[in-house]
Amino acid sequence: MYEILATQMLAPKIFEFEVKAPNVARKAKAGQFLIVRLHERGERIPLTIADYNRDKGSITIVFQVVGKTTDELSTFKEGDKLADVVGPLGNPSELESGKRVVLVGGGVGIAPIYPIARSLKEMKNEVISIIGSRSANLLFWEDRMADVSDRLIVCTDDGTKGRKGFVTNALEDLINEGKRIDKVWAIGPMIMMKFVTSVTKKYNVPTIVSLNTIMVDGTGMCGACRCTIDGKIKFACADGPEFDAFKVDFDELLKRAIRFKEEEKIAYERYLKQGRGV
Repeated sequence: MYEILATQMLAPKIFEFEVKAPNVARKAKAGQFLIVRLHERGERIPLTIADYNRDKGSITIVFQVVGKTTDELSTFKEGDKLADVVGPLGNPSELESGKRVVLVGGGVGIAPIYPIARSLKEMKNEVISIIGSRSANLLFWEDRMADVSDRLIVCTDDGTKGRKGFVTNALEDLINEGKRIDKVWAIGPMIMMKFVTSVTKKYNVPTIVSLNTIMVDGTGMCGACRCTIDGKIKFACADGPEFDAFKVDFDELLKRAIRFKEEEKIAYERYLKQGRGV
């Protein structure tokens, strides 16, 4: 059992949990993820490692309530225990030093982009971060991102904070400043990563995306997270989760992401009708 050490609501329906998991914290690296199970009757869900504290033996997860399991997880409190926290899983980010890099985090994608930005900064890279959300009340970790960035650009769709518009607009303006950009990382909603890739591909800027596909076991055995990369079938959990964005078939992924939408809706409605019972 994995004890929850602290909880915090970062924004409406977005939560941060610190969880005691010393073995995971000892091995965790930027870019990796976990498979979490709430209780013996719970489903397995993938959550990116947003932070880790090796001395304290804890990891941090950030999640958004989008269905039955994330809603139930949001009701857990400090001192409650999770049945399973499996990880770290997936391949860590492949990082270099001495580069000029841009990190793009959209929505909840701000959380997983943070440890990558921090690691890149520690490796003496020039780090420019772009974070965005629909509105100011959905932004979080702005201070954390500022601490690990040489420059931070904040965007909101409605203009309630930072510059008005999408992260793609800010990214294209940054590219057009004329300074060399060695690599871009983008993490967020699938459609956001697709549009970021369309911008960077136009300017031939190498881009990495982290694929938040449907997952079950997280180790490459079930095949639920399969995706097409450069015309070949890959597993996001075992071969990724990070891939060369130019090689990703985003249209296929977007279709697969809604494959169980109706079943998820039914499960969520049944859960709410039962008064959020297990």
